[in-house]
Amino acid sequence: MPVNSFENYPMAWKPQKEKLGKPYYLSLAAGLENDIRTGKLPENTKLPPQRELADYLDLNLSTVTRAYKLCELKGLLYAVTGRGTFVSPGLSVQDTFLERDGGMIEMGMIKPFYDVNQSIRAAAQHVLDSPESIRLFEYGSPFGTNRQTAAALKWLQRFGIDASEDNILLSAGAQNALAVVLISLFKPGDKIAVDHFTYTNFKGLANFLHIQLIAVPMDEQGMSPDALLQVCANAEIKGIYLMPTCSNPTGIFMPPSRRTGLAEIIRRYDLLLIEDDIYSFLAAYGHVPADTRPFFSLLPERTVHICSLSKSLCPGLRVAFLAFPASYRERLIGGMQNINLKTVSINGEIFAQLVESGEAERIIVDKIRLAQRRNRIFYSVFPSGRPDEMERFFHWLPIPGRLTSEELEYEALRKGIHVLGSHRFAMQGGNQSSYVRVATASPGTEDDLQKGLLILKGIFETKQADFFV
Repeated sequence: MPVNSFENYPMAWKPQKEKLGKPYYLSLAAGLENDIRTGKLPENTKLPPQRELADYLDLNLSTVTRAYKLCELKGLLYAVTGRGTFVSPGLSVQDTFLERDGGMIEMGMIKPFYDVNQSIRAAAQHVLDSPESIRLFEYGSPFGTNRQTAAALKWLQRFGIDASEDNILLSAGAQNALAVVLISLFKPGDKIAVDHFTYTNFKGLANFLHIQLIAVPMDEQGMSPDALLQVCANAEIKGIYLMPTCSNPTGIFMPPSRRTGLAEIIRRYDLLLIEDDIYSFLAAYGHVPADTRPFFSLLPERTVHICSLSKSLCPGLRVAFLAFPASYRERLIGGMQNINLKTVSINGEIFAQLVESGEAERIIVDKIRLAQRRNRIFYSVFPSGRPDEMERFFHWLPIPGRLTSEELEYEALRKGIHVLGSHRFAMQGGNQSSYVRVATASPGTEDDLQKGLLILKGIFETKQADFFV
């Protein structure tokens, strides 16, 4: 593999020791990752030898070795025998979440049961076999066809969303939908209230658009109404972002009483609510209270509801729906046209075919069945109370002892499993309690899942920190 001619060795990387904190190896690894992600260390740059860097920073050699090893496990570095350690090529912000190879058991990235993709392929083949399918390769409406909109309305009604045809838009996935909402309805400097542990991609998108996220304390039922009241009284909050059904990463299902309590505050302070309900299908097929309603039905005049197909049907379809009040229509259409990310026509047609044939419902039932099997395995290894009967694709576990989420994630990588620690989701200035998100849907087999869970449990039980400095 080629090496940059401008690598400026020796000491191509000179971190400042006064900016490092304990444990030093984690702080050093975090600084190295940041400099790689931001492009300060270009791909294939040769890093200083570990001993030389240890001498420069006046640290133990083992500390630098652990920092390099952690970054190597994350795919940020590669080593060439006899030549040294180099920055990996082709890195992006999302690399931390990509599937690991080399026998790694994946429980970090949420892979929503790819077993059912045969049904998606069959629907795609049916669409392609249609004589009119050639039109799907042409430029079409950026908002979907009449058939696709009708299928979207039917789909959303299944999950409690009653919207008119004029107030539905199709987008190229959840990230595109969130970007459209933020660009259309907010401006740089606006403040949006969020849970302390918040979906990382939303955090990144808001940061990119210079929108401030204000963390609100939460409990076992989700965002605290009292805490939201206090935040709204002390700051000029423009909006609020919620995942009320199986919130990512905490897995919390917000009960009806909590939803109505928050709705009153949202209405009182005239907030614009972004309801990201990607897991609404889990509640629709679970044993949750019959009076559970989406925020869109509680606050139809204040809510933009986003429903993505990535977890319910297939990530590869890249289709999501926005349901919204009529007053937001022109602004949202303008934002979608500005972003210029169109829903691929063939993806919308595959979705419509799945809905019309009834196969979409069958796929969800199959996924729920698979989730039930995986969750039984999870609870056999990590017995815990179940506040509701909704099946989940992932679980949120408190980390025992004095392990931090960074340390737990590193030790798990060393032992062959990939999980995501709570530091990736935590907002600054809030509760720093350590948790780990475990994606039970992701391992290739149930045996792999059980093996990975037992490894994680072993780490929990030993609580040994002799490799930390």
